[in-house]
Amino acid sequence: MSGARAGIDRPAFRRGLRAGIPFALAGGLLSLSFGALAVDSGFPVAAAIAMSAVVFAGSAQFAAVSIAASGGGLGAATVAAALMNSRFLPMGIALGPSLPGGPVRRGVEGQAVVDASWAMAARPDGSFDRSFLLGSTAVQYVTWVAGTVAGAIGADAIGDLDRFGLDAVYPTFFLVLLVAELRAGRGRGAAAGGALVALALIPLAPPGVPVLAASLVALAGVRRGARPAAGTDPHGGGRPR
Repeated sequence: MSGARAGIDRPAFRRGLRAGIPFALAGGLLSLSFGALAVDSGFPVAAAIAMSAVVFAGSAQFAAVSIAASGGGLGAATVAAALMNSRFLPMGIALGPSLPGGPVRRGVEGQAVVDASWAMAARPDGSFDRSFLLGSTAVQYVTWVAGTVAGAIGADAIGDLDRFGLDAVYPTFFLVLLVAELRAGRGRGAAAGGALVALALIPLAPPGVPVLAASLVALAGVRRGARPAAGTDPHGGGRPR
């Protein structure tokens, strides 16, 4: 790959920054809720902040905290988070040829993949605008970590989450994920199967097991590979113009 392609295209990076601002603002609110919820569920402030800084994945983080808070073990929380993030494997494979350098560099830059940035950076020919993706993710990462810091440190001041409606952010987040997939015509059978399994297991199984079982059913029901499209994530997004 040429040096020009390996460097950062600054105009594209700036376009990515601008395109990522709306998602960054929404992510900041979501991570504020996460920080407060994590601390309210018993997580140390430092652990909640470190989780956002390292994991940087809303669905996985909320799932792990929810399972841990409801009495599920660390193993169940970890597996649930891994299942939530399994979509990044095919997304990373699709992005790989558009990244420069060897496996280590591509692996590092691949950490910038989040749903909105990946979808917006996609080109019609199947390649990706790497600089645009990096810019879009950079601004989202900053607000995600900053929101978690504010929520975790201010958890006592925030108090009861439902006073501010923050308790609704978590279920709404997953509802939007589901609605977006259904509207796009993908995963309807998998979603229905996962929902039925979860409903059947909630009164019978220990905390965390219904989520894991539903995730496994949904994962098994997915037959179509990941492909760039608007509406695949609560962030939405389209392709850069």
